[in-house]
Amino acid sequence: MTLFERLRDKANSLPRTPGVYIMKDAEGTIIYVGKSKKLKNRVTTYFTGNNHSGKTARMVSLVRDFDYIVCKTEIEALTLENVLIKRHSPKYNIKLKDAKSYPYIKVTAEAYPRLFVTRERQSDRAKYFGPYQGSAAAHAALEAVMKIFSLPTCKRSFPRDIGKSRPCIYRDMGRCIAPCAGGVTEEDYRALVKSAERVLDGSAGEVIAELKREMEAASESLEFERAAQLRDSINALGRLSEKQKVVADGRVMRDVFAIYNSDTVGILSMLSVRGGALVNKNELVLSLADPATAEEAVSLIASYYDTAGNIPREIMLGFEVDDGDAELLSEYLSLLAGYKVAVKIPERGDGRALCKLALDNAAEAARQMRLESEREDRNIKRLAELLMLHEKPTRIEAYDISNVGNENIVASMVVWQDGRLKRSDYRLFSIKTTDGADDYGSMREALSRRLAHIGDGTVSLGTTPDLILVDGGDAHVGVAREVLLGCSLEIPVFGMVKDDFHKTRALNDGEREISIATEFDVYAFIYNLQEEAHRFALKSSSGAKRRSLTHSSLEKIEGIGPAKAKRLLAAMPLAKIKTASVAELSKIKGISEADATRIYEYFKRK
Repeated sequence: MTLFERLRDKANSLPRTPGVYIMKDAEGTIIYVGKSKKLKNRVTTYFTGNNHSGKTARMVSLVRDFDYIVCKTEIEALTLENVLIKRHSPKYNIKLKDAKSYPYIKVTAEAYPRLFVTRERQSDRAKYFGPYQGSAAAHAALEAVMKIFSLPTCKRSFPRDIGKSRPCIYRDMGRCIAPCAGGVTEEDYRALVKSAERVLDGSAGEVIAELKREMEAASESLEFERAAQLRDSINALGRLSEKQKVVADGRVMRDVFAIYNSDTVGILSMLSVRGGALVNKNELVLSLADPATAEEAVSLIASYYDTAGNIPREIMLGFEVDDGDAELLSEYLSLLAGYKVAVKIPERGDGRALCKLALDNAAEAARQMRLESEREDRNIKRLAELLMLHEKPTRIEAYDISNVGNENIVASMVVWQDGRLKRSDYRLFSIKTTDGADDYGSMREALSRRLAHIGDGTVSLGTTPDLILVDGGDAHVGVAREVLLGCSLEIPVFGMVKDDFHKTRALNDGEREISIATEFDVYAFIYNLQEEAHRFALKSSSGAKRRSLTHSSLEKIEGIGPAKAKRLLAAMPLAKIKTASVAELSKIKGISEADATRIYEYFKRK
């Protein structure tokens, strides 16, 4: 009996009940997790015939065994499927960008709540608004409500910092109600935050109506300054509302999903409608090759809300799903939210128009991705031509050295692979062998440590780059080639040569310079890669320097910890400690003669 026949017989023995099936390869690695209303019917389709899509066909060709877990209900199967996919990250399951990486606006659950942008949802009593498509959109929304309601944007914490310092200029500008001055009650502050929350949740119209009533009352009471402030807030809210496209009745709160599959990419588009206005949209990349099915989309939407939260009471799908899947998703989301969530597939009216709008957004996102991919491909082709490479590089590694003084020297490695920066493969090398700031020695150590991993089987460092770029000229290239020769590797190496304005003007292979000044797209690609390597290195070395400055240099001496260092510095300044005798040092309380000797010898060596 062949393997395929054995798997088919095993599938035929499964029960016709809800459950989860787990596909494994020859090493026992989980490569796919799926759910089904009837396990037998679903799993047998994998081993009957060969009319599978590209992705499914590749997955089935690798399957050597499968497990299954019987569930009592479909909702239990959907829940378990999500748990297993998150735990094992199977290769052939479509995965959304982790919702935790999207930005939210967080409102803390404090006496005086703080509002700020975050990319992490925590299980706390705070409120989260979003997720927003990008950081710029989140910060723009936050800045708007903070300005409209004159909420403080400083780092002070209230009530702790009330009365501890003078209000800043924002109070005089009318940009902040200045709780630091002590004239704002907790109730008044929370009322303003509540209004900000309602605007963020899409209820700007209701807030405008309330502010108008307050403005009229203030005017009748001859509180003209207060009325003017309210008028400005109403106008600002009106401008904010104008930016939000009104697409439905003012009471509508819903999310709308659509799937678009092109030849190269799959997009799951989501539109968020709050208070009848389109307040946010997200395009979530599903696949770079194979079409996403409606069944997969249901699981993806469930997984999305499992981490993203903020579930509206109505979800609309712009695609057909199997019988019962809409009800299943509704039940799952209702359990997550704690209230009834309706899942609908509209056939006409505003709902259908919104689904069409979501589909159009998905198609546009796919078009932009295709254009970006084509542009990137042209850039890489042209770069290969300029550098006279035999083929287009698919993995490029760029290196930079950063140091603050003669200490805290680091080398950064950033990676471009398959058309994008692959941040999961970035690495930092803390330089240990050089004496002071030695760029060449630092580059030698970093490359030696990195290239030693090639072929060792590690996921990122075990991969051989097609091109290495180092920050510097022919001397840096020479160092890199020495290291490659010592490792018996042949990898093209080029130095990124900068001009007087610190901009990349050419690439150097150790013998010649290739100007890229007139190759605008190639120049932009190399410049951005070089800046990314510099930013990554500088961020690390600056952080290390800040950490080192919080400790006394005395703590580098054996036997001298924070407590003894504090006693020493309390007794005499560091300059005096460096020249003091053993007898002088040992007179300090808590410092033994042995400690004094080590301190004396340490600074004598220095």
